[in-house]
Amino acid sequence: MKQSTVIELFDTTLRDGAQAEGVNLSIHDKLQITERLDDFGIDIIEGGWPGSNPKDEAYFKEVRSLNLKHAKICAFGSTARFPDKVREDRNLNMLLGAETEWISIFGKTWRFHSSVTLGLTDEENEALIYRSIQFLKEQGRRVVFDAEHFFDGYKDDAAFALRMLRAAEQAGADVLALCDTNGGSLPSEISAIFKKVKQEFKTPLGIHAHNDGELAVANSLAAIEAGAVQVQGTINGIGERCGNANLCSVIPNLLLKMGLQTRGRVQLKGLTNLSHFVYEMANLAPNNRSAFVGKSAFTHKGGIHVSSVLKDSRMYEHIDPAQVGNRRHVLVSDLSGQSNIRYKAQELGIDIANDRQFSKKLVQYIKNLEYQGFQFDGAEASFELLLRSELNTYSPFFEIIYAKINVMLDKEETDYSEAVLKVKVEEEIEHTASDGNGPVNALDNALRKAIVRFYPEIAGTQLVDYKVRVLGEKDGTGARVRVLVETSDGQNSWATVGVSHNIIKASLQALTDSINYKIFQTRRERQMAGQSESIS
Repeated sequence: MKQSTVIELFDTTLRDGAQAEGVNLSIHDKLQITERLDDFGIDIIEGGWPGSNPKDEAYFKEVRSLNLKHAKICAFGSTARFPDKVREDRNLNMLLGAETEWISIFGKTWRFHSSVTLGLTDEENEALIYRSIQFLKEQGRRVVFDAEHFFDGYKDDAAFALRMLRAAEQAGADVLALCDTNGGSLPSEISAIFKKVKQEFKTPLGIHAHNDGELAVANSLAAIEAGAVQVQGTINGIGERCGNANLCSVIPNLLLKMGLQTRGRVQLKGLTNLSHFVYEMANLAPNNRSAFVGKSAFTHKGGIHVSSVLKDSRMYEHIDPAQVGNRRHVLVSDLSGQSNIRYKAQELGIDIANDRQFSKKLVQYIKNLEYQGFQFDGAEASFELLLRSELNTYSPFFEIIYAKINVMLDKEETDYSEAVLKVKVEEEIEHTASDGNGPVNALDNALRKAIVRFYPEIAGTQLVDYKVRVLGEKDGTGARVRVLVETSDGQNSWATVGVSHNIIKASLQALTDSINYKIFQTRRERQMAGQSESIS
């Protein structure tokens, strides 16, 4: 492929992505995602199927009010149902009613699918494709023909698949998108078939790959190398079954590895933010191990790795994470070396580079704690407090001197939990109690109630995640447990850890660290702001 080849980015997050299990986007969600995709540099945004549901129909009305800078909106649908009733076909007329510049329609290019699903002869299926596209072109629309099941169809009967594709070309389709609908093809198959198709057709070719074989990105890149100039996919790869080609992986590979250009100017540094935004809109938990944009994509845990990365990050990072808006993470764990400790300290603004004896002692201390069950790679707030405590720059802001938990269950299914605490803040002792939905929630409520008047900044924090892991399962109910707590103040979130044979004690450790961390950060921010004001 020539280096001057320009690739068109076709995003179907709002249509194929919305068909993913557990995803339900509102009209407002879809409009917000549309704006973000436009800002990022996507060329064509497939907004939905106006003939399938009222929500998608409403979206196409609302999207006209957006002031998009670059992206074109595309409506999706199928070919007509009957070859002799194309102009009266409701689906095609709904597509026209969406008033989009682009329309994508799918048609059958696998004889098995055409004859079994629709009960059509070859001639009838060919006529459906030709007449449907011809009708849309007569109305002034640009048309992408999605050749459904093309690769399965080609492998089954190449003559039939090519005949249907030729009907689309002769009718005036602007792009022929070859679809690996079942997601079962290999990159070598995609490449070989694409090259053969390209020899026979002048119309620009596109690729629409599904991920059932975990190959959607590889298949998309193989198709582009073989001549595709349009790539279809979704943000984060969400979609039917195992999903679609993940544009968060396709795009950086195109730009950074293959040296190709996209039609629009892609804001690649915004890729990670876009990924997280779509996860949030779709109400899905981000995949930390996603290439390029995942939290773990540039995370280093082994001491040897960290030592090498500090010298030259290229040793264990295939790109600079800043290129895609991500950042490097270094974890502290039982696999850590002194390099991990020094890196984390530097990240926190603490200079211990020359104190190798301290680094060595802290590494051993961390490893001993991890042997007991602590896990600091998932609780970086607890690690920061530990580090600052060892450097004598932090001490807890309160002390729990008494804790009692009452839990009542009876045959009437009464479920009641109450926590009673005595908390010492400086020289003052606060004695309080609170109930809650279970003993840990009661404990959390009582602890906040006890100290909020001393530290009002904690009022805006809340628990957003609580995990319990049993350590040494063979010990049964006598095993140690590790509690990981994630807390948020609405802007930032942080994680803390506690370990004990007693789940309540482990929970209290994690909750105490969480609140201490918030207080410490608030005071540190005020101190830094004060210093900045005095300097100015």
